[in-house]
Amino acid sequence: MPFVFRVAQAAPIVSCLLALPGAALAQDAGTPPASPPLEVNVTANRLPTSIQRTGSAISIIPRSDIENTNPTSLVDVLRNVPGVSVTEAGGPGGTSDIRIRGANPNQTLVLIDGVRINDPAQASGEFDGSIIALSLIERIEVLRGPQSALYGSDAIGGVVNIITKRGRGQPSYSLVAEIGSYGTINTAASGSGTIGPWSFAFSGTGQRADGFSRYGYRIGRLAGANSIDGVRGGALEPDGFGRLGGFGRLGYDPNTGFRFEVSALATQTRAQTDGGSGLAAPTATTYPDTASTAERTFSQITARAELDGLDGAMTNALQVFGARTERNFIDSRLTRSGRLLRDTRTSSDFIGDRLGAEYLATFRLQQFGSVIAGTRFERELAQTYSANVMPVATPRIQNVDANQDTLAAFGLWQLPIGERLTLSLGGRYDKVTDIQGFNTWRATAAYRIPETGTVLRSSAGTGAKAPTLFQRFAAVGTPDLRPEFSTGYDAGIDQSLLNGRVRLSVTLFANNIRNLIQFNNSAACLAQTAALCYFNVDRARTSGVETSARLSLLEGILSGTVAYTYMQAKDEATNLTLARRPQHFGRVAFPWTPVAAVVIEPSVTLVSERFSRSGERDRLAPFARFDVASSYQFNDIWKATLRLENLTNARYQDVYNFGTTGRAAYAGLTATW
Repeated sequence: MPFVFRVAQAAPIVSCLLALPGAALAQDAGTPPASPPLEVNVTANRLPTSIQRTGSAISIIPRSDIENTNPTSLVDVLRNVPGVSVTEAGGPGGTSDIRIRGANPNQTLVLIDGVRINDPAQASGEFDGSIIALSLIERIEVLRGPQSALYGSDAIGGVVNIITKRGRGQPSYSLVAEIGSYGTINTAASGSGTIGPWSFAFSGTGQRADGFSRYGYRIGRLAGANSIDGVRGGALEPDGFGRLGGFGRLGYDPNTGFRFEVSALATQTRAQTDGGSGLAAPTATTYPDTASTAERTFSQITARAELDGLDGAMTNALQVFGARTERNFIDSRLTRSGRLLRDTRTSSDFIGDRLGAEYLATFRLQQFGSVIAGTRFERELAQTYSANVMPVATPRIQNVDANQDTLAAFGLWQLPIGERLTLSLGGRYDKVTDIQGFNTWRATAAYRIPETGTVLRSSAGTGAKAPTLFQRFAAVGTPDLRPEFSTGYDAGIDQSLLNGRVRLSVTLFANNIRNLIQFNNSAACLAQTAALCYFNVDRARTSGVETSARLSLLEGILSGTVAYTYMQAKDEATNLTLARRPQHFGRVAFPWTPVAAVVIEPSVTLVSERFSRSGERDRLAPFARFDVASSYQFNDIWKATLRLENLTNARYQDVYNFGTTGRAAYAGLTATW
């Protein structure tokens, strides 16, 4: 059924939103609108920059939005961002993928406080969002478009920078507890502040849920998937998850121009999983609802020192970092032979380490703008192991043991021309061990028109992704693979109307990706030399429109936020839509404050038809999901929250055959002092 008919109930809301800009222009003629509130980002240019002077497309998700959306799922939080499409395999704790502007998940660079955390031991090097505990996060900045000129490999679609908490002002502390559907319990504690020249921030969290069956839950055609010829009966088994996380930061700033901080973060997620991916239904001999498990652990430590010089005109910064990602999967496969069930289990381990240092110099040149210049060294290490667990245990075998070094140099000049125009131009060179070095660049422009509340912006740049250690050194690897490349462009307008009560943003974008690495697992490939199993052959193109709006409908009482993306994402060889890329997706929310202490925010998430596998296979139907987040502030200390998810009980899938939440409710209590 076409997408428009599935969301027909939202038509009156959309009509009102489309009518607002025209009405605003008519009422506001001749009256200069107020400037929008000043927002500063640190991701677009590697130094604090007002969004009004940023030519790149960037979105900021504050802590309040994270708390209101879903404290267990990074996926639900990122659905609010234009240009970002996300998938979660079977609910919280399942594998989560992030795509920016239609690029592959492994072409999205994910950072924590500016340090990359993409897994070096992943086959394609993508980041799995299930490892992150959201209570450790202060805010998220999403930078869209190719950004390798500043960030190097992986930044083809864009950058997600997860910014953790910092100590500021008088010390404060908080405790959070939440319970809800599917046996969910969330707890968190945090504190931050300054004492003399010292600052501190810490946070800890614990989460668990009984969950639901990742395979087949609320998918009608898979009813009875756990029973084959009466051999094994009963409902699908729920797949739970548990997560522990901790974070700490200690800073020292004696106000002498020298600053130092050290931080550490660790999370562990244990989840029950299923082996039903790709199965349309149970077969005569194979069960999809299995007793598989996944354990993922991530830890990171960083230290950063800064020293101002030249009377504050220059800042030297040195950062050293280390991170480890460990993943263990127990894959269970249930098969039938006659009336007997056979449980075959294998264990797979993946260990990825990242060590490095970066030096960054910032020059403040007054009317000549600012210049950053830096160099970076990074070592990636990957080890993978496998073993049979059942029916007969076998010794653990190492499959990959490899490392590669990256040495990079980069720079960016940000130049204001008068009070209205800001330009930037940057470039970078990366050299990876035994791989041809690659150059990337980026140019942006932002033009402010204060009289009309308008910002015009544009950017162009290139992205690159070096092949992973697995792609080069696994048994099916190809050591001389070339990096993937992209060239992207965007142009947009940000418009403030009605004295700042309406803020609109529209961005057109296009991204051409080449040298995509393809894996061929055909029998012919495997029968020949292993080096034939990975190729630089594919090309893809993505383009579309990103729109967003923030509306103050009744001052202090009713507001609205809208994010909508139209996107075309095609494989150039076949002209078929790339997997898991919807053509339309977005979210509409209307926060309502009927009285000062109460906030009620209904929202609708909309996603159009897409395909779960390449070649336009495994069609996923469009869906609309209705949620409500609310809170009541009793006093300065106590706040109660209530989240209602999927109130209409919509049946939908992010990944083919994998279930999603039904109607659910979660209640919480927060104490802050």
